[in-house]
Amino acid sequence: MAIPAHKIRNGVLQVTIWRNTTDNGKVWYSVNTSRSYKAGDDGWRQSDSLNTDDLLPMAKLLDQAHTWITRQAKPRKGEEVVADDTAA
Repeated sequence: MAIPAHKIRNGVLQVTIWRNTTDNGKVWYSVNTSRSYKAGDDGWRQSDSLNTDDLLPMAKLLDQAHTWITRQAKPRKGEEVVADDTAA
């Protein structure tokens, strides 16, 4: 299983950042958001749905993710970093 490049958490909210490399060596990052919740006695589960109260805190986490990715975007020798503008 792939290992995330970085995770940022605030309470039950989390942003997971993935480092991807194309066949020709270009590096790009993608981001997943999640919200943890307690499901009765079944323990903790994760969802990609957010409540109204989660929107601003998640936006701040995404801002932090953007800053982290931007700082990583210094190309390593032999690599080219590209932005993934297609991700929604």
